[in-house]
This record gives sequence, structure tokens and C-alpha cells, in this order.
Amino acid sequence: MSRPGDPITAQGMAALQARYEHLLGKERPEIVEIVSWAAGNGDRSENGDYLYGRKRMREIDRELAHLARRMKVLRVVDPASQSDRSRAYFGATVTLADEDDRQMVVTLVGDDEQDVGAGRIGWSAPIARALRGATLGDLRQVRLPSGSKEWEVVAIRYE
Repeated sequence: MSRPGDPITAQGMAALQARYEHLLGKERPEIVEIVSWAAGNGDRSENGDYLYGRKRMREIDRELAHLARRMKVLRVVDPASQSDRSRAYFGATVTLADEDDRQMVVTLVGDDEQDVGAGRIGWSAPIARALRGATLGDLRQVRLPSGSKEWEVVAIRYE
């Protein structure tokens, strides 16, 4: 659940704002136009354009409300301004190694901008919580749905 001041990078906030503006300025007006046209065609109970348009408009309105709520509670954090670069905090790119010396590189980002496939881990994810404040050489135990796993911090950098 969101807490006031959840961190997000400037790029993440810009992406949320761009999505909000796209929905509000482009998609919603297009749907309103379709619904208005379809409503003028008579019987609305069997009018697919009208029914789909109304459904899509509700989806857009829900997403707009969600984005507005999220943007209100988010706090933009610049990872480059981190004073203690020897520890893993928000915005850090951390290289981890497991017991079999397989390495994984993750970047700690806001929950709204996470992309596990790209190595961007949300700030409240189990692995991110375990890494908070870690230094080089630290062993961190992470509880995952598949079981516990231990990772060693091999490198920390801020971009």
C-alpha cells in the first residue's frame, strides 16, 4: 500500500504524468466523441459502440483517478544526490552474487516504475527491502515465494 512520500525517480514521475496527460487529452475525448455519436443512433441497449465506449470511459476515469492519487503521494528523489554512495539506497544499481556465483544486477526504483525484466526492482519488493543500507561484501537473506535465498553485495553504483 502507498505511504506518503513513496520515492520515485524524476523519469518515473514524468512517465506517470505523460500517461495521465495522454489519457486526459487524447483517449478520453476520443471515447466521449464516440459515445456521443453512438447515443444519437437510437436504442442504446443493443448499441455496441455506446456500450463499449461507456465501459472504456469508466476504465479511463478509474485510471486517471489512480494516477492522480499516486502522483499526489509520490516524492521525487534524485539518486545522484545520494550522499553515502557506499550503501545501497534508493536509485542504487546493485550487483549481487548467489551461492553458485551467479550474478544479478538490480536497480532500486519506485514501485510505480518497476520492471523486473529490465532489472528495475520496486522499493517495497522483498529483495529491495533486504538490500536497503547494504554495503560491499554484505550477505543479505531474501525471502522469496520459492524460499529463502542468500545474496552477497558485489558492487554498488549510482548513475
